[in-house]
Amino acid sequence: MKVAIHPSWKKELADEFEKDYFKNLTEFVKVEYNANTCYPKGSDIFSAFDHSTFSNTKVVILGQDPYHGVGQANGLSFSVNDGIQSPPSLQNIFKEIEHDLGKPVPNSGNLERWANQGVLLLNATLTVRAHQAGSHQKKGWEQFTDRVIEIISSEKENVVFLLWGGYAKKKGAKIDSSKHLILTSGHPSPLSANRGYWFGNKHFSKANTYLKENGKEPIDW
Repeated sequence: MKVAIHPSWKKELADEFEKDYFKNLTEFVKVEYNANTCYPKGSDIFSAFDHSTFSNTKVVILGQDPYHGVGQANGLSFSVNDGIQSPPSLQNIFKEIEHDLGKPVPNSGNLERWANQGVLLLNATLTVRAHQAGSHQKKGWEQFTDRVIEIISSEKENVVFLLWGGYAKKKGAKIDSSKHLILTSGHPSPLSANRGYWFGNKHFSKANTYLKENGKEPIDW
């Protein structure tokens, strides 16, 4: 696995790439991609870091696994490729944006437009075997993405972290809440959203208010 990643992130994560766990992870991913159908495609594994450079990152949205269906995953959490129907969680994200900001639900579920504005769409695990959710968990990705969160927390200020669901909230332990905004709610999946744990969180307007208060451009959600 060649680590094709934006130079700004490569500088921050250079030490991580040299650690034994990451070398073992690299070998695991190579074997998996050679032997099985895996997602996203190899060139998109680090896509989140290419669209949102280290200096530009001002919002972090944490997901868990990439989508494991055909043609869905594009390396950005919750995002799907153009032409792919938005999965239920993403539909609920768009519904909340519509409720919160009055913006109509978009035709495409491709969130590159967010990423290009400085939204790091980070999955805890960056790869998955086709049709097997969680198949690449506990292989080293979680340690890597924990480190990403720690570096953002320690080296940047006034970043908004959107933590949806129990899994994302646990990773929030790595974040310094005295210098960043942490917004938590239930997961946008139908199971959580339909029980009242998602809709009405107003995370998108709250994030933009915080960014503006700290002299940063708000996100065009």
